[in-house]
Amino acid sequence: MNRPRPRTTGFVLIAVATLVTALFVHVSGVVGSSGREDGIAAAGLGAGTAGDGEEPVSAVIRIGLAGPTGDYETPRVTISQDGQLSVVNGDRFTHTVTSEVTDSRGRPLFDVSVPPGATREIPDATGLAAGNYGFYCRLHPNMRGTLTVTGGPGGVGGDRQRFELPLAVPRTVRDAHVRLDMRRTQSRMLPSGRRTTAWTYGGSWPGPTIRRPAGQRTLVTVANHLPPRAGSMSMHLHGDHHASRYDGQPTTFLVRRGMSRTYRYDLVDDGKPAPGSFFWYHDHRMDKTTRNNWMGLQGMFIVEDPREAAAGLPQGERDVPLMISDRSFTRRNQLGALHEPSMVHGGHGEHSGHGEHGGGMAWTGPHAPPNDASVGNRLLVNGRVAPHLRTTATRYRLRLLNSSAFSSYNLALSNGRPFTQIGTGDGLLPHPVVRKHILLGPGQRADVVVDFHGLAGKNVVLKTVPRAKRIEGTGSRVGNLLQFRVRGTAADDSRVPRNLPTPELVRAPRKISMTWDFSLEGDEESGTFWAINGKAYDADRVDHRVKLDTVEAWRLKNTSDITHYVHLHQLQWRTVSRNGRRPPPWERGLEDTWKLDPGEQIVVAAKFTDYTGPFMVHCHMLDHEDHGMMATFRIHR
Repeated sequence: MNRPRPRTTGFVLIAVATLVTALFVHVSGVVGSSGREDGIAAAGLGAGTAGDGEEPVSAVIRIGLAGPTGDYETPRVTISQDGQLSVVNGDRFTHTVTSEVTDSRGRPLFDVSVPPGATREIPDATGLAAGNYGFYCRLHPNMRGTLTVTGGPGGVGGDRQRFELPLAVPRTVRDAHVRLDMRRTQSRMLPSGRRTTAWTYGGSWPGPTIRRPAGQRTLVTVANHLPPRAGSMSMHLHGDHHASRYDGQPTTFLVRRGMSRTYRYDLVDDGKPAPGSFFWYHDHRMDKTTRNNWMGLQGMFIVEDPREAAAGLPQGERDVPLMISDRSFTRRNQLGALHEPSMVHGGHGEHSGHGEHGGGMAWTGPHAPPNDASVGNRLLVNGRVAPHLRTTATRYRLRLLNSSAFSSYNLALSNGRPFTQIGTGDGLLPHPVVRKHILLGPGQRADVVVDFHGLAGKNVVLKTVPRAKRIEGTGSRVGNLLQFRVRGTAADDSRVPRNLPTPELVRAPRKISMTWDFSLEGDEESGTFWAINGKAYDADRVDHRVKLDTVEAWRLKNTSDITHYVHLHQLQWRTVSRNGRRPPPWERGLEDTWKLDPGEQIVVAAKFTDYTGPFMVHCHMLDHEDHGMMATFRIHR
């Protein structure tokens, strides 16, 4: 099929007010989301605003086809305080113009979404305090620009981020048989106003953190008590090695409303206890995965390996799992609605057995692929906006998880101290890796140690910053996530050894047994869809067959214009190479989800043990998964 053609819809540039004589301004500071640990207030420029007969200075931000996903053709624009800022989108992608500068609650000072071929005004830009305001596209954060507002004192400016709510720490469950009731719950996500309605496992978002010893069978019973409109559910334990029937199949073995289902996780691999891991469980229902995760059906699962405790890593209250995500909210503090494209053929029914799904899918409308990104304008940690955590001046182990539907985060600490990464979500690395920034896409995890020694009485903010390298595809979000309030000293006998008890890696064969190509297919008239090897997902089709107890090497390749984060079910995989070279140190352990920027390819390898049946390959940007970018491999004897 042909790839979607760029839209040629004409657009009319809005009238721009008469240009005034060039203004020479002295910038006394730059407004942005990086710099001071709690955010930055707007800087005055000292120039007079338009008035006393002067015409307002207005400007247009133009978006064009400078790159595969567009770019700001006017990355630097200037308006007066009483001027008008507008956006014209000449690209085929929807884009936003979002202020990096926020108010004290973390809300962008301006934020507008502009469909292809459309023109939008940004009313919130009029009346801003004089200063510089960085802006970016929430859907493609590699796009960045700067708005300069000229004028005198007064106006609306940014403010320091307030961290008002304590971090929500989900209850820990260690039982061999865990019950998770899916219910509608009122959750405290925002610091004031009404609680937010969510769909939860066990009454909280995130759901209970399940901690179980490696090699010990764990049963998780999930009961569906959600509203009728929610429909059937399917829970997936992301990263775990288990039988096909317990894998959270997207169209089969569904948990109907009023019913329950028990999932069995033996926590073994090839007959031996699984490595210490940081998994997470979430809904995996076909066509509804984005919606169900957006509503809160997510939780964390830690597999404990006694070798990790013996290594001296931080434990107990200093071992903190953190789920990072984004959401939008209505004025009444409810979760913002998602925009679904229109399906033009195919469909999915609610089935409980195998082989009952009709394949074929394509979508049309303004939110069809590639404009199907579900992105919020507020950043959350453990289900709360801008929380804080009181710590001591000791080492802490942070298990970082990106549970967003689409957004990526380039994590950093506000005081410039590095992270010491000790593992991925699938086990420890061979050696610790010191990193100033850690990029996590949807479904990815990082196991890190942060050292707060010498910081008693100070605050440190975990934030997300732009990716250092300008790339095509998608970048990373910008903003403050979590404030650590370091209060007092304490005894600390933890350490990070130079050699970590890492799981053994499989020897990779030279032969590539399968190539998975991730692309965008179709056209605007007949519908577009995300594809693997040119095809949209069909539950009745097996795309690759593997014999049990064999080792295979697979190539994952991105031929689309957007970054994808590819997730492989069933196994924990060795990364053999990235773009023909040895992978970076933080990818030399076991993985299950990989970043693929446009044009990138990686080779991975694993041994297929223990279980037969169908398993999934898909993009973990959940809209992409829902809209076709999923395939099936089947293990047989």
